[in-house]
Amino acid sequence: MPSKNPRSARGSSTAAEDYLERILELINSKGYARVVDIASALKISQASVTNMVQRLDAEGLLKYEKYRGLVLTAAGETVARKIAQRHRLLTDFLKLLGLDEKVIYHDVEGMEHHISPSTLRAIETLTAQLRRRPALRAQLGSCRHLIFDRAASDGGRFNAT
Repeated sequence: MPSKNPRSARGSSTAAEDYLERILELINSKGYARVVDIASALKISQASVTNMVQRLDAEGLLKYEKYRGLVLTAAGETVARKIAQRHRLLTDFLKLLGLDEKVIYHDVEGMEHHISPSTLRAIETLTAQLRRRPALRAQLGSCRHLIFDRAASDGGRFNAT
Protein backbone atom coordinates (compact mmCIF):
# COMPACT_ATOMS: atom_id res chain seq x y z
CA MET A 1 0.00 0.00 0.00
CA PRO A 2 1.52 3.39 -0.97
CA SER A 3 2.40 5.74 1.85
CA LYS A 4 0.42 8.91 2.40
CA ASN A 5 3.50 11.09 1.91
CA PRO A 6 5.69 9.46 -0.74
CA ARG A 7 9.40 10.04 -0.44
CA SER A 8 11.26 12.08 -3.01
CA ALA A 9 14.44 10.91 -4.70
CA ARG A 10 16.29 12.66 -1.89
CA GLY A 11 14.49 11.01 1.04
CA SER A 12 12.22 13.81 2.27
CA SER A 13 8.49 13.67 1.65
CA THR A 14 7.19 15.38 -1.45
CA ALA A 15 4.80 17.34 0.76
CA ALA A 16 7.66 18.60 2.95
CA GLU A 17 9.55 19.68 -0.18
CA ASP A 18 6.48 21.53 -1.48
CA TYR A 19 6.14 23.36 1.84
CA LEU A 20 9.81 24.33 1.98
CA GLU A 21 9.72 25.55 -1.63
CA ARG A 22 6.63 27.72 -0.99
CA ILE A 23 8.01 29.05 2.30
CA LEU A 24 11.21 30.15 0.55
CA GLU A 25 9.17 31.81 -2.22
CA LEU A 26 7.08 33.68 0.36
CA ILE A 27 10.12 34.81 2.32
CA ASN A 28 11.83 35.98 -0.87
CA SER A 29 8.76 37.86 -2.12
CA LYS A 30 7.22 39.19 1.13
CA GLY A 31 10.09 39.00 3.59
CA TYR A 32 8.17 36.56 5.83
CA ALA A 33 5.99 33.47 5.78
CA ARG A 34 2.97 32.82 7.97
CA VAL A 35 0.72 29.78 8.20
CA VAL A 36 -2.12 31.68 6.53
CA ASP A 37 0.14 32.65 3.60
CA ILE A 38 1.39 29.09 3.13
CA ALA A 39 -2.18 27.72 3.27
CA SER A 40 -3.24 30.20 0.63
CA ALA A 41 -0.26 29.45 -1.63
CA LEU A 42 -0.76 25.68 -1.40
CA LYS A 43 -4.58 25.89 -1.38
CA ILE A 44 -4.95 23.78 1.76
CA SER A 45 -6.26 24.33 5.28
CA GLN A 46 -4.37 26.28 7.92
CA ALA A 47 -4.66 23.28 10.24
CA SER A 48 -2.83 21.08 7.70
CA VAL A 49 -0.14 23.73 7.33
CA THR A 50 0.26 24.02 11.10
CA ASN A 51 0.75 20.25 11.39
CA MET A 52 3.42 20.19 8.68
CA VAL A 53 5.14 23.31 10.00
CA GLN A 54 5.35 21.71 13.45
CA ARG A 55 6.84 18.58 11.86
CA LEU A 56 9.39 20.63 9.90
CA ASP A 57 10.23 22.50 13.11
CA ALA A 58 10.81 19.20 14.92
CA GLU A 59 13.06 18.08 12.03
CA GLY A 60 15.13 21.26 12.41
CA LEU A 61 14.21 22.69 9.00
CA LEU A 62 12.45 25.78 10.33
CA LYS A 63 11.67 27.66 13.53
CA TYR A 64 7.98 28.15 14.25
CA GLU A 65 6.32 30.24 16.91
CA LYS A 66 2.55 29.99 17.14
CA TYR A 67 0.82 33.22 15.99
CA ARG A 68 4.16 34.76 14.98
CA GLY A 69 5.31 33.11 11.80
CA LEU A 70 8.34 31.10 10.89
CA VAL A 71 11.84 31.24 9.49
CA LEU A 72 13.87 28.59 7.71
CA THR A 73 16.91 27.26 9.52
CA ALA A 74 20.17 27.03 7.58
CA ALA A 75 19.38 23.35 6.87
CA GLY A 76 15.83 24.20 5.77
CA GLU A 77 17.02 26.99 3.52
CA THR A 78 19.59 24.68 1.90
CA VAL A 79 16.90 22.08 1.15
CA ALA A 80 14.47 24.75 -0.11
CA ARG A 81 17.08 26.31 -2.41
CA LYS A 82 17.94 22.91 -3.90
CA ILE A 83 14.27 22.24 -4.56
CA ALA A 84 13.82 25.66 -6.15
CA GLN A 85 16.91 25.12 -8.32
CA ARG A 86 15.59 21.71 -9.44
CA HIS A 87 12.25 23.33 -10.28
CA ARG A 88 13.91 26.09 -12.34
CA LEU A 89 16.14 23.65 -14.21
CA LEU A 90 13.28 21.34 -15.14
CA THR A 91 11.11 24.29 -16.16
CA ASP A 92 13.89 25.75 -18.33
CA PHE A 93 14.53 22.37 -19.96
CA LEU A 94 10.87 21.78 -20.83
CA LYS A 95 10.55 25.36 -22.16
CA LEU A 96 13.51 24.70 -24.45
CA LEU A 97 11.58 21.70 -25.76
CA GLY A 98 8.71 24.04 -26.61
CA LEU A 99 6.10 22.54 -24.32
CA ASP A 100 2.95 24.39 -23.27
CA GLU A 101 3.18 26.32 -19.96
CA LYS A 102 0.35 24.30 -18.36
CA VAL A 103 2.02 21.03 -19.32
CA ILE A 104 5.34 22.31 -17.97
CA TYR A 105 3.82 23.33 -14.63
CA HIS A 106 2.07 19.98 -14.17
CA ASP A 107 5.06 17.89 -15.22
CA VAL A 108 7.61 19.82 -13.17
CA GLU A 109 5.48 19.54 -10.03
CA GLY A 110 5.67 15.75 -10.34
CA MET A 111 9.19 15.36 -11.72
CA GLU A 112 10.99 17.62 -9.28
CA HIS A 113 10.36 15.24 -6.39
CA HIS A 114 11.25 11.97 -8.06
CA ILE A 115 14.12 12.66 -10.42
CA SER A 116 17.45 11.09 -9.58
CA PRO A 117 20.60 13.19 -9.18
CA SER A 118 22.21 11.53 -12.22
CA THR A 119 19.19 12.28 -14.45
CA LEU A 120 19.10 15.83 -13.14
CA ARG A 121 22.80 16.28 -14.04
CA ALA A 122 22.11 14.93 -17.53
CA ILE A 123 19.21 17.38 -17.99
CA GLU A 124 21.42 20.19 -16.70
CA THR A 125 24.11 19.33 -19.25
CA LEU A 126 21.61 19.06 -22.09
CA THR A 127 19.92 22.32 -21.09
CA ALA A 128 23.29 24.11 -21.12
CA GLN A 129 24.03 22.69 -24.59
CA LEU A 130 20.62 23.74 -25.90
CA ARG A 131 21.18 27.28 -24.60
CA ARG A 132 24.67 27.52 -26.14
CA ARG A 133 23.77 25.99 -29.49
CA PRO A 134 20.87 27.71 -31.26
CA ALA A 135 21.34 25.38 -34.26
CA LEU A 136 20.69 22.39 -32.01
CA ARG A 137 17.54 24.07 -30.65
CA ALA A 138 16.39 24.78 -34.21
CA GLN A 139 17.04 21.18 -35.21
CA LEU A 140 15.07 19.97 -32.22
CA GLY A 141 12.30 22.42 -33.09
CA SER A 142 12.09 21.11 -36.64
CA CYS A 143 11.38 17.56 -35.45
CA ARG A 144 9.35 18.64 -32.40
CA HIS A 145 6.02 18.06 -34.15
CA LEU A 146 6.97 14.44 -34.87
CA ILE A 147 7.59 13.74 -31.20
CA PHE A 148 4.68 15.66 -29.70
CA ASP A 149 2.11 14.76 -32.35
CA ARG A 150 2.91 11.09 -31.80
CA ALA A 151 2.75 11.51 -28.02
CA ALA A 152 -0.65 13.21 -28.34
CA SER A 153 -1.95 10.36 -30.49
CA ASP A 154 -0.79 7.91 -27.80
CA GLY A 155 -2.95 9.69 -25.24
CA GLY A 156 -0.02 11.71 -23.89
CA ARG A 157 2.21 8.68 -23.31
CA PHE A 158 5.55 8.69 -25.04
CA ASN A 159 6.42 5.39 -26.65
CA ALA A 160 9.65 5.26 -28.59
CA THR A 161 8.68 2.10 -30.51
